[in-house]
Amino acid sequence: MPLSSLSTSKTGRSPARQRSRMRWTIVGFSALGLTIAYLDRAALSVAMPYMSKEFHISSAVQGVMLSAFFWTYALFQIPSGWLLDRFGPRVIYPIAVGWWSIWTALMFFARGVGSVIVFRLGLGIGEAPVQPANIKVVSRWFPRKERAFASSLFDMGQQIGTTLSIPVVTALALFGGWRLSFAVIGLVGLLWLVGWLAVYRDPEEHPRVSEAELAHIRSDRGPKDAAASGGAEVPWRELLSDSQVWALTTGYVFRSLAGAFFLTWYPSYLLDDRGFSKADFGMVGWIPSLIAIGSTVLGGIVSDRMLASGHSPNRARKVPIVTGLGLSACIGFAPFIDSNLLLMVVLTISSSAHSFAGAAILSLPAEVARSSERVGAVAGFQNFGSQVGNLLSPIAIGLFLATSNGSYVGPLVGAAVCCLVSAAIYLFWVSIKPVAPEGDALAASAGHHGRSTS
Repeated sequence: MPLSSLSTSKTGRSPARQRSRMRWTIVGFSALGLTIAYLDRAALSVAMPYMSKEFHISSAVQGVMLSAFFWTYALFQIPSGWLLDRFGPRVIYPIAVGWWSIWTALMFFARGVGSVIVFRLGLGIGEAPVQPANIKVVSRWFPRKERAFASSLFDMGQQIGTTLSIPVVTALALFGGWRLSFAVIGLVGLLWLVGWLAVYRDPEEHPRVSEAELAHIRSDRGPKDAAASGGAEVPWRELLSDSQVWALTTGYVFRSLAGAFFLTWYPSYLLDDRGFSKADFGMVGWIPSLIAIGSTVLGGIVSDRMLASGHSPNRARKVPIVTGLGLSACIGFAPFIDSNLLLMVVLTISSSAHSFAGAAILSLPAEVARSSERVGAVAGFQNFGSQVGNLLSPIAIGLFLATSNGSYVGPLVGAAVCCLVSAAIYLFWVSIKPVAPEGDALAASAGHHGRSTS
């Protein structure tokens, strides 16, 4: 036998004893995609102090501008989930990134409030598939016992993107004006697109996935997790009547009502209300989102470790969610703190705890979907709930500031209440049932049929 025949199996993959690790490269690309997405969307909040002076806009109008992205982002969540289930992330993800990168770069030509809103609406359409796509990728590429950790890795992208937006946009705005920052960020997205097309395939079709890794990916899946390459029709009536779909959607509405503050009004709060200089903000404003990166990963590790140690999926997913959201409610103390140092500590704890819950939440669509062909659709519903909160929050805060002489007490206390409501929804409404691995389920089914015919 030629020595070369020992290096591959009949399927062209590496032999079973050589486990590849391509799934980690794939989730790394997903994390990078989400990083760019959040860099794009957070750039406006960082640039807003510069734009407000140039365009002479009020707090109420700023709130509308900050929320405009979420109008189309929310509207296109459910269609995006359907498209991902139909055509798969290899096709839909790069189309989305190309689209949103162009609309980001168009901000260079903004000449007033109207053009900013139009460009942000275009950005929202393009970014709508990003989170459902990442959830779909993880459901295809990872066994159940690794999904929360894998979700935490791609979810780091939102904290990394938000963190980078502060020094990047600030530096570019100081160097060449705020318009330059949007042009540069748009170019970065187009570069990512090329890499994704070169690297991504489904695990069954990827030449760099060994038989051992493919077996590992399938190791603890139930029958509903059987790989599908797309094309199945989504039973919308069943989804709309599924209480668990509505639980995920509603829980995310309230979580995002709280979390949207850090994506929208956070820079203005520190600069305008707390008296931070632009230099001070550039030096410390990124700290909450930086610490949240590690918190996101920790939440995924805790959830998967609990699952591996024998805890039920229901408990393993809920403990990080409820703990994180409960602790995140400390944001309600912020307006009553005089020390800016202590304020940053509280905001960092709130942001990090909010992120600690994220990985387990993002693993839920794959847990509650009745088949792998519906994961994208369920994720679309869940992320729709997220964007409802993101849409309403900046408008509500802007209106409150305009009618309360600029007081942030109501918005920050309201964010704390929303954290607690979200925690209650995940604790009491969401229910995850254990799923037997595919082989066990088939064996049980065969045994059942054998007894019934004897």
